[in-house]
This record gives sequence, structure tokens and C-alpha cells, in this order.
Amino acid sequence: MLSAVKRYQALLSSTLARYFPHTTEYLRAEREAAARLRQPQPRGKRPASSGKTKAGGRKKKASDGPAPTATGIYSSARLKVDESQIAAMRARVAEAVAAGLIGAPSDEQWAMILCRAPLARIFAGAGSGKSTTLLLRVVFMFCHLQIPATSLTVISFTNASCAELRGQLLRLLAFWQFPFDETQTRQCVRTFHSAMAQQAKALLGAPSWFEQLGSSASEEPDAPAGGRLPTAQQRLLRQAYDELYASDAAFRQQVHELLGVAMPETVGKPPQEGLRLAGELRAAPLFEAFYQQGCFAESLGLRPDRLDAAALDCAPRERLFLLALARFWAGFQALLQTRGVTTFDTAFRQLGERLTGAQELPAEAIEPLRHLLIDEFQDISPQIVHWLQAVHRALAGRGKAVSLMAIGDDWQSIYGWRGSSPELFLDFDRHFPCRGKAKSQMLMLTANFRSIAPILRDAEALLEGVACKQAKRSQAIKAAQPGDHGVRRIEGFDLKRQLPELLQEIAAQCAHVAQRGSRERNPVLLLGRRNDALKQVQAQLDPSLPVRAYSIHRAKGLQGEVAIILEEGGSAESHPLRNALYVRCGLFRNSYDQAMRDENLRLAYVAVTRGVSRVIWYRGKR
Repeated sequence: MLSAVKRYQALLSSTLARYFPHTTEYLRAEREAAARLRQPQPRGKRPASSGKTKAGGRKKKASDGPAPTATGIYSSARLKVDESQIAAMRARVAEAVAAGLIGAPSDEQWAMILCRAPLARIFAGAGSGKSTTLLLRVVFMFCHLQIPATSLTVISFTNASCAELRGQLLRLLAFWQFPFDETQTRQCVRTFHSAMAQQAKALLGAPSWFEQLGSSASEEPDAPAGGRLPTAQQRLLRQAYDELYASDAAFRQQVHELLGVAMPETVGKPPQEGLRLAGELRAAPLFEAFYQQGCFAESLGLRPDRLDAAALDCAPRERLFLLALARFWAGFQALLQTRGVTTFDTAFRQLGERLTGAQELPAEAIEPLRHLLIDEFQDISPQIVHWLQAVHRALAGRGKAVSLMAIGDDWQSIYGWRGSSPELFLDFDRHFPCRGKAKSQMLMLTANFRSIAPILRDAEALLEGVACKQAKRSQAIKAAQPGDHGVRRIEGFDLKRQLPELLQEIAAQCAHVAQRGSRERNPVLLLGRRNDALKQVQAQLDPSLPVRAYSIHRAKGLQGEVAIILEEGGSAESHPLRNALYVRCGLFRNSYDQAMRDENLRLAYVAVTRGVSRVIWYRGKR
């Protein structure tokens, strides 16, 4: 029989659950997540060896990249927040809600807004309202904790997302009657590349950026979008290639071996044949292939010009490519230096080195980054992690109290092809350690204000095969209406043959949304992995229909009443070169191939969770 104490505890728990259902559900989810985290994580398999030298049996060279972080950076003491500050924030938020400026924060969102930990990571699921919550956190820090605006920076990944956050922040601060203008907002909300460029003005002599050649010099540095290189960048790469080919006999020999072209008797123009590495979709001019893989290596925190190709676990062809890449990268960097130009990743590395070794640093170089709130943290790369570590170590070493709040969702990490990895978010405490035995505070935003439950359950089922992920379950706030549904799949779809059927379906869904009286900004979203299929559909689509077409990467952050997804068949080829670079980086439990298989599933998850009440998925033949 239960004791009196246990009967009282059960009665109290039942009463609390009845009157505070959201809080009870939140605490239950937190307990379950903590229990799952205590379970041992499965380790991904290393890529199969295709060379003679085992990378795991050799110590990592100091020249390959930065050493892993050691001593703690962040204080274990909680931020000084008193009850009057919390009460004032809650009261003003209630007034903002009454004025229609924002929606009422949930218990989960309040936990993030009022968080007292100097180091926190927030797992914010799709449609969880993280952007508004993030900005309310900024308001709390500015208006109630009196943290100087010159000591706080919000990081978002693109100029477009920064512009949206700036507009919302200005409206919120105006309601709080906090003096803040557009110039201050631009300094406060930045991309990683913009924040780095600002620091580079003080420490690297304000270089020009290779990634911005051919664009306006006044444009704010943005995350590279990928795709075809602009003409100005191609011209410099080709010049570096041509000059090295003419001057370096060893490089010439490597080029001809890579391309399978016989060496000429006399030195002339370099061969122009394209090269397709295993794992790449198409062939590219050799200088572009060098640049693509060199940028990937740099994003992992490696030095392309110092890689010991003989020590990497890869096949002879990939090893030959790396030998040629090392020579090309040294020549390319030398050419850039003569022009006063540098690449973003090179600057991140140089700044990290300068911050680590410098005795004196100008305040404007590091003080704005003292308190950091970083959105979309799941898309961060090792190179940027090393830079962030160096920035906050430099501040902490000068007696400054630093804080970092990382907001992201490992389930929506879709930029592995450019060096990002959700493992950096999952292994957060390894890379951003507290002093002593303290750990970061982990919070969850599980409420989904966008999609109905059937869509969420179907989306979550897509990720069952992903071993390396944070366990969580989204809670749908929006109720399903008659006719709503989760993912409806059309298998074996052939776009060329069945395009008329697709066009008919799109028109029918537009009519459905109109009849429903939806207020969604995007009535119907047409999503695809690649733009060529989307363009083919758009060319035949009635332009009067309310349909917006986006690649899945570009659609991140958007939503539509109905989401229609086009997926071509086929599967990714193994990429032995990047597998070898992943091993050399030393930060990941997965191989690059496994990371891409997982990312393929996460990309599907992102696409499905754009839909509000219906999702239709056309899948090509496998």
C-alpha cells in the first residue's frame, strides 16, 4: 500500500497536471530527453579504407588545423537576474501581447527568454516561434538586465534573415521605449561573415573579399550561396591555375595525370578538360574543382596547402588530387595576397590565430561579441567554431564575463556539403566548455505553431534512420480540419511523362486553399531539391495561380498552406576524398558519406514541415 507521503505526491502531481497541462507536458518531455541523453550514443562507422596508410594510427599534425579546445571558457555562475527584472519583463510582454505586437510566449519560450545560464543551447523545432523568442531574449538583456548594446551581437546565417530580424527588433525595442536606431540594429544583428569582416578591419587591415568580387563593395558580407562562380572569381582562379602550370613542373605533371592527358613536349596552355571527382554530380574545370574542395577543407578547419596527402586514408587518385591541391592553394593564396584579397574561411583562420596569440587587442575587435546569441546553430562549421572559441577565450582571458546562447535544430541541418555538421551542436559542451564541471543549460522548444499533427508525425518518421540526433517530439498546436492530411506520396513519378497530371494537381490545391479561406502568405509552395525541375514546371504553370517555387534550401523558414514536393530518383555516390578529410578533421563520429545520407533525410524533413495542412510528395523512380 502507498504511504501517506506517496499518496499526497500522486494527488499533487495529478492536480498540477490538470491545471497546468502545458508545464506538466514540458517537464515530462525534459525528463525523457535527459534520460535519453544519458544513454550511450551509437558511434558511426569510419569509411572503409582504400589506401595503405591508416589515418587513425597517426597523430594529427599541428599544421593541419587548430587543436581542440581544452580549459573551460564560460563561468559556472548564473547570470545575475532578480525577480523584479523578471516581473517587469513579464508585465511589458503582457502589454505587447494586448497591443497585438506579439503572441503570448509559452512556458518553453519563457524559459529561453529568462534563461540565467551564461552558456545555453536551445533545440528549437520547426515552427516553434524561435525568432520572436530570440528577439524577446535580446529585449530582456538590453532593457531589463542593462547589458550594453555595444557588447551584444545576434548572429543569423543570411543577410535576408538578418534584415527580417532587424525589422522585428526595432519594433519591439520601440514598444519598450528603448532608444535604438537602424545603424545600431545593423551592428547588433549580423551574419557570421559580417561580424568577422568587422573584426578583420581592426586586425587584418580590411581586406577585400574573394567571395564578393564582381559585386558591390558596399554589400554586407553574406554566407556563400554555392552554385556557379561569378566571372570575376573564375578569372582569378584561372589566372592562378595558368601561372602555376607555367612555372611548376611538378604541378604540370599532376594536372596531366589527373586529367588522363599526355604531357606535351613543350609548355603551352594548360589543359581545359573538366574533372569529376567521385561523389561530385558533374565535372568542373580543374581550377574550380581545386577551389571547391579547398574551401571544404578550410571549412573543416584544415589548411589545404599543408595537408599531408600521404597520411590520408584515400585512394591514389584522391591522394594525387590533394597533392596538386596543396600546390594550387599556395599559389592561389599568394595571388590573392598581391591583390589585397582573401577568402572568408582564410580570414576566420587568421583571426583565430591572431586572437589566440595577441597580447593586446583593440576593444572594437572583440567587445561586440562578448554576449552572443546565434540562430541556426546546426549549420555551423568547424572553422567558425574555432573562431568563436578564440574570440571568447580572448575576452575571458581579459577578465570579461562572456555568454553564448545557441539556438538551432539538428533535424534541420542541411548544409553538410559546405562543411557544416549538426554534430557540432550535439557535442556542444565539448567545443564550448564551462569552467569546472558545469555544463551548458539545454532547453527545448517543442510546440509547433505551423503544421497539423499528421504532418509532424510523418516528418518525424523520415528521421528514424538517423542515428546521430537529439531525441524530441513536436507538439502540434494547430488542429486539423476536415480534408487536411499528412504526407500523400505519389511513387514512381516521371516529370516528363506526367507533367500534365502535376499541373492539374497544383491547380486543384490552389482551388482548395481559396475555398478554405486560408490567410497564409504562401497558399501553395512547390519545392524541389534542384532548380531545373522547378523551372520546367514553372514554364508550364498558369501564372495567375498563387504558387511559389523554391529549392528546399531556400524554403527554409517559409511555410505554405499546401506543400508540394518534387523529388528526383537516385542516391548519392560515395565521396572518398571528403571521407578522408572528415577523418583528418577529427571532430566527427560519422563519415562524410553517412553524414550525406542523414542529410538527405533531414532535407526531406525540412520540405515536409513547410506544409501547414497538406503535403503532397512526388517521388521519382529509384
